[in-house]
Amino acid sequence: MSTLTIFSSVPARAAEAVAATTSRPIPAVLGADLEVPVKGGRLVGYANLDYAASAPCLEPVSAAVTAALPAYSSVHRGAGYASQLTTARYEQARHTVRAFVGARPDDAVIFTRNTTDATNLLARCLPSDTTTVVFDTEHHASLLPWQKSVRLAPPAFPGEAVRAADEALAGIDGPKLLVVTAASNVTGELWPIAALAHVAHRHGARILVDAAQLVPHRRLNLTALDLDYVAFSGHKLYAPFGAGVLVGRRDWLAEGEPYLKGGGAVRSVGDDTEWHDDPEPRHEAGTPNVLGAIALAAACDALTATGWTALVREEERLIARLRSGLASIEGVRELSLWGDDHPRVGIVSFTVDGYSAREVAEVLSGEYGIGVRDGKFCAHPFVRHLLGEADGGCEDGTASAVRASIGIGTTQEHVDRLVEALRELVGR
Repeated sequence: MSTLTIFSSVPARAAEAVAATTSRPIPAVLGADLEVPVKGGRLVGYANLDYAASAPCLEPVSAAVTAALPAYSSVHRGAGYASQLTTARYEQARHTVRAFVGARPDDAVIFTRNTTDATNLLARCLPSDTTTVVFDTEHHASLLPWQKSVRLAPPAFPGEAVRAADEALAGIDGPKLLVVTAASNVTGELWPIAALAHVAHRHGARILVDAAQLVPHRRLNLTALDLDYVAFSGHKLYAPFGAGVLVGRRDWLAEGEPYLKGGGAVRSVGDDTEWHDDPEPRHEAGTPNVLGAIALAAACDALTATGWTALVREEERLIARLRSGLASIEGVRELSLWGDDHPRVGIVSFTVDGYSAREVAEVLSGEYGIGVRDGKFCAHPFVRHLLGEADGGCEDGTASAVRASIGIGTTQEHVDRLVEALRELVGR
């Protein structure tokens, strides 16, 4: 099965044919012309290679928010025209997100602050005595929220991930949930989520997929993959307006304790409180982040209209160039769980002999105008596993690495500048 068809219910040939007739030019990002100061007082064009942390805003997203602002008003309970219009835009955003991830018609779409918020919301709604199975390769948002969990060691290859999940789930009685990323925020490697979903369901478990690093890079079809829940963030999807989303089956969410208790989550309040059975209002108490939801939907629309073929083709060209360049520099080591040939999105983490990760990041920024991320990327156990005995050059022995990540707005010049800067750094 190809990388693309794993995440799509449309055959690759048919998808390309559709894209050829319906796709649009790749949209621009705000800040593409940003200039930053470097050593010596010069200004240079900013090479933003930190998309995995937060992606810049797409121009169509900014336009959608600007268009909504003049009529911005209360939602759901206002009779005025502006309130009715704002409510319609907010609820349309819910439908747009549902379509973007290929959700089932009856799936709940709950707007949250981000992926972490969405994951914690689901954690609060799990049936009593649910056991969660999670790999040590996960982001902290997937590792930490659970009351009762089984932690699995980093698998040596994808098939071992499936086997380990299979064995762990087989030994658990009662409700169970498998939690896994779709694409690693450390290495960018794609996980076998379709196979893991199959294993989970065979054991009567459900699966939550952290799609934060996948959806900016690949199409996701929740129904085709038979996933129970997915969570992702707007700020990684070119919509940095403070919204995220949890999409998935309604029953656990309808029965769980309301995530926030307040206006909008209730049918009536008196001697007894009657909470909404519908999980969307039940877990969205208070005035929601309307503009964040509109922005998130606008990003979904823009990526869908562009067509995934063009986006994936350009990303794969740039990430191959970056990885090839890094491999050509003595003393630079790329981190990988499953080897150089495993499919991945546009994320690369690496170490540089003789330098701490922070030193590398500071040199790249201060001397070359390049933005990267350094540290453990909210995935401490995984980064320590990948580094082994190495410590990334940190004097205090704390394992850390440098992460370069690309997306819409990344150019070949940005990639080449990073490679050349690292080559000069190791040559000093």
